[in-house]
Amino acid sequence: MSDPATGKATSNYHSPLRARQAAETRRSVVDAALELFAAQGWAATSLPAIASRAGVSVDTIYSTFGTKSALLMAVVDVAIVGDDAADPMAERDDFALFAKGRRPERLRTGVRYTMDVYLRSLPIIATLREAAASDEAARARLAQYDDDRRNLIAAGMELILGRAPSEDLTDAIWALLSPEVYRYLLEGRGWSSAQAEDWFVAMAAAAIAAARG
Repeated sequence: MSDPATGKATSNYHSPLRARQAAETRRSVVDAALELFAAQGWAATSLPAIASRAGVSVDTIYSTFGTKSALLMAVVDVAIVGDDAADPMAERDDFALFAKGRRPERLRTGVRYTMDVYLRSLPIIATLREAAASDEAARARLAQYDDDRRNLIAAGMELILGRAPSEDLTDAIWALLSPEVYRYLLEGRGWSSAQAEDWFVAMAAAAIAAARG
């Protein structure tokens, strides 16, 4: 598209390309930060190291994210959700699968979904916990993480049960299917993913049965 007065291309012509390039740059930085934060933690990961891994300048990171803390917040979101799309987790197609099949199948779908989230996100959550010792934004995000996890469990249980779960049942599933228990079983005790999945399903089923009693 050109300016009728000058015949020169207008900025609007290039804006889709610039937007795409900016999105690609942002994602390359997030991917590099995700890898380094997960491997090295908060204090040991520097912005120059992230910039080098991403193939950009440190100034580019500052202009895109502002601070190291803000970059970590973006990385946390991508690690939990699995991508940088804006759609809430509870409104996505894979979450809607919680309502498919019989209840045992629904429970297993929910457990497997949650374990997949933990598998990709817990190294970054550990970095977030480290950062929270000295960074106010990280402390706030860590508190939000626990609230978000409980809200997502409540939404998932509503799909699985076909009705809103009680507060007590939501609390029970939130505690049972927690990242702490997940890490203890798989990392602390050496359980396989299949063993842990079966146990989580059985415990969730028992909690549901007890809530009806």
